[in-house]
Amino acid sequence: MSDSIARDCVRTGVRAGTWQDAIRLAAAPLVERGSIEGSYVDRMISSVDELGPYIVLMPGFALAHAAPGDDVHVSDLSVALFDDEIFFGSDNDPVRVVMCLACVDRESHIARLQTVAEKLLDDTFVGRMVACTSEQQLYELVNA
Repeated sequence: MSDSIARDCVRTGVRAGTWQDAIRLAAAPLVERGSIEGSYVDRMISSVDELGPYIVLMPGFALAHAAPGDDVHVSDLSVALFDDEIFFGSDNDPVRVVMCLACVDRESHIARLQTVAEKLLDDTFVGRMVACTSEQQLYELVNA
């Protein structure tokens, strides 16, 4: 994911009461940057409501995303490290890391998913993310 997550899209010390809030908070930098509209955040939440917690890809890690649409202006990624455990109703709960993926088209969507998957092939990656104590440390890890 070399330089695939901008410094202002990395958040640590985040707190959320529900998985829906966790997605909103993890996606907030993308809304702030103008990469996505709020409706894309709503679609990510609706996808989990309709399809179940498929976004919880592995213990401790969720990749929130939805199909490309007019509410995605720029392909972008954000990541949030939560202080508290988030429960999605998945066998891989609790989640501490929520990454948000937004893509303008199917091709970039698939390419970005492959990039994320490559990082996650290292079984220690999520644990190393959770161990980060600052946004700078998490930024450097995800962009290494």
